[in-house]
Amino acid sequence: MMKEYRTIHEISGPLMVVEQVEGVTYDELGEIELADGSRRRCQVLEVNGNKAVVQLFEPSAGINLRDSKIRFLGHPLELGVSADMLGRVFNGMGQPIDGGPAILPEENRDINGLPMNPAARDYPNEFIQTGISTIDGLNTLVRGQKLPIFSGSGLPHAQFAAQIARQAKVLGGESNFAVVFAAIGITFEESEYFVNEFKRTGAIDRTVLFTNLANDPAVERIATPRMALTAAEYLAFDKGMHVLVILTDITNYAEALREVSAAKKEVPGRRGYPGYLYTNLATIYERAGRQLGKEGSITMIPILTMPEDDKTHPIPDLTGYITEGQIILSRELFRKGINPPVDVLPSLSRLKDKGVGPGKTREDHASTMNQLFAAYASGKEANELMTILGEAALTPTDLLFAKFANEFEKRYVSQGYETNRSIEETLNLGWELLSILPKSELKRIKQDMIDKYLPKKDA
Repeated sequence: MMKEYRTIHEISGPLMVVEQVEGVTYDELGEIELADGSRRRCQVLEVNGNKAVVQLFEPSAGINLRDSKIRFLGHPLELGVSADMLGRVFNGMGQPIDGGPAILPEENRDINGLPMNPAARDYPNEFIQTGISTIDGLNTLVRGQKLPIFSGSGLPHAQFAAQIARQAKVLGGESNFAVVFAAIGITFEESEYFVNEFKRTGAIDRTVLFTNLANDPAVERIATPRMALTAAEYLAFDKGMHVLVILTDITNYAEALREVSAAKKEVPGRRGYPGYLYTNLATIYERAGRQLGKEGSITMIPILTMPEDDKTHPIPDLTGYITEGQIILSRELFRKGINPPVDVLPSLSRLKDKGVGPGKTREDHASTMNQLFAAYASGKEANELMTILGEAALTPTDLLFAKFANEFEKRYVSQGYETNRSIEETLNLGWELLSILPKSELKRIKQDMIDKYLPKKDA
């Protein structure tokens, strides 16, 4: 039988202490009934002897300690999953907010998921086409990978995320591709932008959208990415779909974590964030991947805004440790009017070599990728020298490299948010730009590939 307790001792911010409890466990869900009969949900954070600390999902205003009662439900926070979730919009707690009917769940799942056995993991090695040259051509996304985007406040990461969600597909297996999009702590305008954008392009039909707004309680923010990943695990491993999970913005998630940690009066770690930020982020990121013997997979793109554009900040720093690379957005390129402003030189996909080559993309992909990186780095250097010493100080070859760097930014990087390039188009554009340089400078590409793919200049 379910017990009700009238022993609420104190409330501090989003936390509440209940005394004289029995048989209550960590992470268990609770329900508070107020004097007026309304109900609020909470979750057990800590149990010490006969005292339990619970975390409220709604504001604590209006809770009268004497007249309120609490009961514990005997299970953690769960999400009802079903194939009908595709094409629907939910709030951060998994309730539909698009005016459609409630989901009839096939089963209710614990949002913390089950850890994947490392021995059951399969290595990511299949190419995912995003339609964005800077990712497909240079920092290739591979099915089952975790590839974060490091952005800064005011940069267009929302448009970039929406573009990836609209365009991404596994070549040859389009029908079985789904996107789970979780927006964490965003404004109402941004939320509307994502919903309208997906509806406008028809991408909503294969998308499950979770939106947690900035004015929702901090605790809900902590649950939202886990809700999204629970839906993704169901679609990937039960329904055999290729799922792309996009989480924006991880910084808001970490801030909510810090807020709850401060309310619990924990000793802070780096920059006031809790010491367990690393392990907490790992419980999210490590839910991506492929499983042996299962068709489906989860590929993850977490997006975070670096406070003050500082990539040594704990959030990007720890994210970089756990994930397999990063795509960095540059403020300098954004000011130049280059969209999306991807800074290709510090960006990296650690698994790109596994997703390119014959049978996946094209035989020339790896060599052209290395050549473009090298040529762009030389071109940027030449442009800097030109700024300091003037054009006259540069050799003819240096001038060609400077021209290449400008053209590369203008044509390759800056493709706008509506252009969807196939991998062939991206590779051909790369060759077209490399034709600016003398053949003798293409040192990273074999001669037979140069003969085959380099555009012939008219005599």
